[in-house]
Amino acid sequence: MSKTICYCYNYTEDDILKDVRHNLGRSLILEKITSEKQQGNCRCASLHPEGR
Repeated sequence: MSKTICYCYNYTEDDILKDVRHNLGRSLILEKITSEKQQGNCRCASLHPEGR
């Protein structure tokens, strides 16, 4: 089982690795996560089991 990286959108480590391979070294998933955080749409603190 792959480690969850983003609890807001339920992305796993495997999802991001596949995305990097699919997009030739670039992760559109990480770009989406970064953009959402910058827009204040991140809920990690409330969704992450450890509150981070």
